[in-house]
Amino acid sequence: MTAPDDGPSRAPARPDMTELVARARVGDVGAREALVEQLQGLVWYALASFGLSREDREDVAAGTFCRLFERLDTIRDPSRLPGWIVTTARNEAHTLLRARGKMVLTDEEPEVADLAPAPDDRILDLELSAALWAAFSELPSSCRQLLGLLIAVPPLPYRDIEELLGMPLLVAW
Repeated sequence: MTAPDDGPSRAPARPDMTELVARARVGDVGAREALVEQLQGLVWYALASFGLSREDREDVAAGTFCRLFERLDTIRDPSRLPGWIVTTARNEAHTLLRARGKMVLTDEEPEVADLAPAPDDRILDLELSAALWAAFSELPSSCRQLLGLLIAVPPLPYRDIEELLGMPLLVAW
């Protein structure tokens, strides 16, 4: 039995940021929705330490994505979009808090106890994940299918993978 070359794989290919930004620039609503879907987790994570209500976080997230879509034409390196979106979300939150008089900016160093944990590790994990998905989506369909079957849960025996793909798997022991 041979699997079709462009058939479904276990891990769906996700378009990379460059492709999504290019499509969104010309008005592709699906690309805009995909950008929001891929980046919204970063936005919510960036807002977690601000002590905002759910409604305020939703407003700030909406403002963040409005900024993104207003500035799509100015984005030179779409691969850096995850970092840009986090910075923009934080700036939007600061703007909201300043407008409400809830945050006073001073030149004094904050006490260590007042600092929220830095989300840098989580952001790096998300950026790495996005980069891996981007690289994965650039592989030929047959490679994506093979890798998807090799990491299937529960694991598939090699014989089953050989049969599904119609190709021998060479394993050197």
